[in-house]
Parts: sequence; C-alpha cells; structure tokens
Amino acid sequence: MWELVGRYTGRVGYQGGIKAVGLGADPPVIDCSGWAAHLLSAGLEAANRAVAPDLFDSDEIAAVHTWSDRMIELLERRSGWMLEGDEITIDTLPPYATIGLRQGGGAWATNRPRPRGITHVVQVVRRVGDGVPFVSEAQGWAEPRGLRLMPLVDWLDVTQVHLKRGAAWAVNAFAARLGQPAP
Repeated sequence: MWELVGRYTGRVGYQGGIKAVGLGADPPVIDCSGWAAHLLSAGLEAANRAVAPDLFDSDEIAAVHTWSDRMIELLERRSGWMLEGDEITIDTLPPYATIGLRQGGGAWATNRPRPRGITHVVQVVRRVGDGVPFVSEAQGWAEPRGLRLMPLVDWLDVTQVHLKRGAAWAVNAFAARLGQPAP
C-alpha cells in the first residue's frame, strides 16, 4: 500500500463516482471509495504473497470495490468487529484500519442505500521502514483536493468533530486472518 501512496499522492485529483480506472485518465482522478478499495486490494494481495496464497480469495478482494458505506459494512461482517465514534483513537486503531465517516454529501449520497450514511472512507497505511501510521484519502471537500497523505495523529486531530457515535466507524480487513488486534 505504501508504494501506491508514494506513486499517486499529490498527483491525482478528486472526482466523485470515479474508481481506480480514473488513475489512468489524463489528468488522473479518483473518489474516496475507489482509492480505499485500490489500497485495500493491494494490501490483501500482499498478505496473500507474504503469508499464504489463499489467505484472501479473489471474491473477498473484489468485494471491497464498492461504495464507502458498503465497504465498512462488508469489512465489519468479515472481521466480526468495529470501533465506533470516540472509540477511534491512536491507541485503539489496528495497524491498517479502514475508517468510514458520515459527512453529508448532498443529493449524490442518495445514489445507493446507506444505512449508516457513510459518505467518506479513508485507509490507514504504514510508512515502510519505521511503521509510522498515516491516513491516505481521496478528498474532495478539503484542500488540497485529490489524493493526500497525513500523519494519523494529525488526521485524528482535524477529524475530531466527526469522531462521534453514529458518525464514524473503523474496521480492519486483515483482523480475522492475520490475528491483528480487535477492540
């Protein structure tokens, strides 16, 4: 995942509704769930190469390519756990958490059923070498627009207003298979 972050951060713009195919556009664009799915797919495939070739099957990897609310729901069901709201802290997040936020979104947010109202999703990644956690996201509402990278501790600070029950959820796509911590 870190290699993808380095390749695309600051070079890809944001466009709602555009998934990984937008990375090949001129200029390249993607939305938040497209970017999170692209990162997660790479991470799940890397886990297969590093641990066992059948750790995550192709259907499980393909399933993360969906909209933000569905992605969080799917990963919660797969792993059996989730953090919500103020439970999301630097100390409680697993190493590669996926975080969904209810941030509004206007008319486009009604395009599919969204039981939790999640309209934004981000992925925690780790810097190679020292393992420092960062949040990678495709952002359309804040500057800079597009793919950006922020230290996790800073992201939690600027996102604090959204980290409340009924507005934020964190899941871990890797938990059930790699024995990563659950809350």
